[in-house]
Amino acid sequence: MIAARVLNALLREDYGGLAARVTRSRDGVAIELATGRRVRLVPGRLFQDFVVAPGEELELEEVLRTLESVADPADAAGVAAFREECAEAQLAWDLLQEHRESVLARLTGRTLIDYESLAAFADHPIYPTSRARAGLTAADLLAYAPEFAPSFELRWVAVLHPSGMDLPPWWPKHEDVGLPDIPGHVLFPVHPLSLAQVAAIDGVTVAPRPYLTVRPTLSMRTVEVTPRVHLKLPLATSTLGRRNRRSIKPSTLEDGARAQRLLERLADPDVLVADEQTYAHAGHEYLGWMLRRLPEGEIIPVAAFNAPGVDPAPELIERYLRVLLRWNVRLFVRYGVALEAHQQNLAVVLRDGELRLLVKDNDGLLASPARLAAAGVEPPGFADERMLTDDPHALADVFVTVTLHLAAAAVVFGALPEDRAARLLRDTLEEALAEHGRDPMARILRARTLEAARLTGKSMVIAGTLVAKERTGARDVNKYYGTSGPNYLRAVSLRRSA
Repeated sequence: MIAARVLNALLREDYGGLAARVTRSRDGVAIELATGRRVRLVPGRLFQDFVVAPGEELELEEVLRTLESVADPADAAGVAAFREECAEAQLAWDLLQEHRESVLARLTGRTLIDYESLAAFADHPIYPTSRARAGLTAADLLAYAPEFAPSFELRWVAVLHPSGMDLPPWWPKHEDVGLPDIPGHVLFPVHPLSLAQVAAIDGVTVAPRPYLTVRPTLSMRTVEVTPRVHLKLPLATSTLGRRNRRSIKPSTLEDGARAQRLLERLADPDVLVADEQTYAHAGHEYLGWMLRRLPEGEIIPVAAFNAPGVDPAPELIERYLRVLLRWNVRLFVRYGVALEAHQQNLAVVLRDGELRLLVKDNDGLLASPARLAAAGVEPPGFADERMLTDDPHALADVFVTVTLHLAAAAVVFGALPEDRAARLLRDTLEEALAEHGRDPMARILRARTLEAARLTGKSMVIAGTLVAKERTGARDVNKYYGTSGPNYLRAVSLRRSA
């Protein structure tokens, strides 16, 4: 399974000109591997032209040997890192299969944290080795990864920090973790997997006793403290590529709080923004934390829609999609804002018969200062200048690759029959854009989605692991493009007119 996903990703991103190995004959479409073996391909369902045909027996080693045969020598370190990443993904996959039934038997309550664990059973829609967590062992995964639904205790350290933080009542006192009061120092929570890195930081005093039992959410570095309070912590690993480190820069917490305040001002009545205003950092990427407070109601993460045993009703999918696209189109057209809100950062909140969209973790959004100012909204003073652009096509890249591909298409096509999913997605996007007539931003978005011959995609493996940033030129590895796929929206339109 992982072998096919890896080959599909390398084909989609055309790393090393791999697509040139694709041949067409009376026997169909195939790709020739480095061993000389031909692997049959079929048209891709989403995101790319061709994928490995179902039933093809494929070994990961022959895929990796093919990768090595087309790789640029300058990418040797990245290719070696990707080989390790594949091994880690295979380890995690095998471990999940071994424990799958016993974990599912425990996830019967359908609470938010149970949904988070169920969501971890589903693979990432695009990234082929999404189960890999750099440097973690099988024991680490069983103890801390969300797909195994574990509970564990946090570690704590005392660090020099200004007083006056708004700490919740469950926060420990020094004596709770086995420390005396240290003047000018406060307690910071630390994920057990990050303790070794934190202990090596000058001025840190490690508490001898753990405190506070938590469970991991889908993101793993964020844990559940109570059903309505989550705690985000730096994690000493990488996911979705070796360059996607799970540490937390101090400015990221501040920018996330700024983004929340902006989105609260721009939110539709049926959109909720998680409270992420309580946080602290001590100037190091492994010394920080953020509290996320969640609203009342039944919360279902969007990433869980395609998880085993969840099976949301088609009506829920339709309502979710309508709220998602109407608001995100309005953000784009009126305000020049595009959200990095993929399926992991979105949820639906069901309360009193109503459905609302919940968004969180917004420090990756892209905003146009000029469009915001024209709408009478003061642009936030983001510390990360990569969050600001007046280029409408840069904004459209985020809309297409995140809102359309991940938050909409991957979810809808995973939950509904293909024809119904395609029509629902196109009709809902048409409806959302129709509200804005011939506004220039609406016309750009229409041209980049409904009318485009092909849809933009991210080169996630290239930017995340294979190729150094110095060679890709990517300012942000999560916003590196260069691939494209067939327009699954336009195909519906063409079938209608046929």
